[in-house]
Amino acid sequence: MCAFGNCVMLFSILLSVYSSVTHYKQYPPNTSKVYSYFECREKRTDPTKSRKVKYDQTVFYGLQYILHKYLKGKVVTPEKIQEAKEVYREHFQDDVFNEKGWTYILEKYNGHLPIEVKAVPEGSVIPRGNVLFTVESTDPECYWLTNWVETILVQIWYPITVATNSREQKKILAKYLLETSGNLDGLEYKLHDFGYRGVSSQETAGIGASAHLVNFKGTDTVAGIGVIKKYYGTKDPVPGFSVPAAEHREELQ
Repeated sequence: MCAFGNCVMLFSILLSVYSSVTHYKQYPPNTSKVYSYFECREKRTDPTKSRKVKYDQTVFYGLQYILHKYLKGKVVTPEKIQEAKEVYREHFQDDVFNEKGWTYILEKYNGHLPIEVKAVPEGSVIPRGNVLFTVESTDPECYWLTNWVETILVQIWYPITVATNSREQKKILAKYLLETSGNLDGLEYKLHDFGYRGVSSQETAGIGASAHLVNFKGTDTVAGIGVIKKYYGTKDPVPGFSVPAAEHREELQ
């Protein structure tokens, strides 16, 4: 567990796709609960399958970051409700936004989201086709909220992918390290992360680098250290390490 003392809550009622905005009107009458789950789809490494994937197992990582950055605490405010109302009215040219539902959450729960998320432990290696986490509404009036948060939650695909690829690379390194040296000393430093300059954004750098640190300890991506320390914590004082190093321009004298 970690301390979240100064975490900034970034939830917005706009953190969803437009198609979700009117779903609350489309559920069957008397719906009182919606229960959803997330999985990495079935095993398809079997050569007889028409569509194949690389790995039979995935590393589950990244949910805690999303929950605490976007969904934890008092995240619904009058200002956010008004902002969403205006944006969705402009987009749909109609008042289809569920203002009543969000105001209910604000007034009854002081802006906290009445949903429950259950998950396997982060860092677990799970065979494909198994449930990794579930989401359910805890108030019959907010059945529609479960799949409203789908868009932000499924972004966990990225840290899962990085952590899984990193683990597979570690297995390859372990095989040849054992063959050539007879032991696995220093394995956690054999794949160093220099990915900071090759990703799409600052947040991508932090998420991806922290996922790499599930398997290794070497990194030059400073953002990953920040994500680990702020949203996870570790048994070690520092989750990753680097060394002083030169680049080409320093050698051109």
